[in-house]
Amino acid sequence: MNDEDIKKIAAEVARIMKAGGSPAPRQSLGDSVSIGSAGKIFQHPLVNQPGPAEKKTCSGQGGSSPVENRTGQYNSSSMPLSGGSCRLEENTCSSSCQHCNPLTNYTAQQVKASADRVSFCNPNEASSSIAGMIDHTLLKANATQEEIGKLCEEARKYRFASVCVNPGYVAMSARLLRGSTVKVCTVIGFPLGSTTPTVKAIEARDAMANGAEEIDMVINIGALKSGNDQLVLDDIKAVREATRGKLLKVILETSYLTRDEKVRACKMAKLAQADFVKTSTGFGTGGATPEDVALMRETVGPEMGVKASGGIKNAEVAAAMIKAGANRLGTSASIAIVSGGEAAKGQY
Repeated sequence: MNDEDIKKIAAEVARIMKAGGSPAPRQSLGDSVSIGSAGKIFQHPLVNQPGPAEKKTCSGQGGSSPVENRTGQYNSSSMPLSGGSCRLEENTCSSSCQHCNPLTNYTAQQVKASADRVSFCNPNEASSSIAGMIDHTLLKANATQEEIGKLCEEARKYRFASVCVNPGYVAMSARLLRGSTVKVCTVIGFPLGSTTPTVKAIEARDAMANGAEEIDMVINIGALKSGNDQLVLDDIKAVREATRGKLLKVILETSYLTRDEKVRACKMAKLAQADFVKTSTGFGTGGATPEDVALMRETVGPEMGVKASGGIKNAEVAAAMIKAGANRLGTSASIAIVSGGEAAKGQY
């Protein structure tokens, strides 16, 4: 191809581009869209965006304010409401409720399109005071989509703090729980903790992009037992840097550790500015014990949370963990705990 041919091709390309006009501007996705390995997941819930109809706010409260949940933290899954802070899953209050945003704020189309994604701020008879401390958990390798769907449905009903699922089910869980107060929690480096800090950080970023709001990471257990505390610290720091703005829990897998190793791991989690330390994965040789929880609470002090996980199968065990210092529980026996029953076989 000679210079003349190249000039002809360039001229033809210029003519085509001129004839077609400038390309349409690329649509901005904006900060409200989560993008991850599962693709575009969701934007801010439609149901919390007032429609064109005249606004009628609840009495005693006007203006626009961010949605705030019962723990005093802003609910990142919700847009500001014009009249208050709750949504509608079941109608348990009157139109004069000072904390409700009435359905008249929305068009009929909006309500119909999002009816299964709205929630309500008031607890019902199915919830209990301990429910808000429970991460409703399903992490077994053979968990099906149907089981995850049931898990999310139960979490909405009983008002659990979160569902804890494997990363592959984060996007699905985020869709099913959209608009509710239930968070999506996932596990990183699970259950062995032996992947590199870089891999854990990437896994955490991907999980958050797919809708995860809480991250439970497993430390490098082998490095801790080898005395390589710097690697353990770097491991936690890498995930902490990747998860700024989200809740980070650090899993120690206490059944493998000596007392000294548990204390060192807690101190490193605190130094790395994690939010919680957590006892176990539920897949090790043992689960949570009141003694381990008490030691972890003593080590991290009141500034951090302590999550007890593994082997919590009834209300009595749950109460013992809370008495020892736990302020979050990870269990698949959640319903048995809040209803006073016993876990079914195979739950952890």
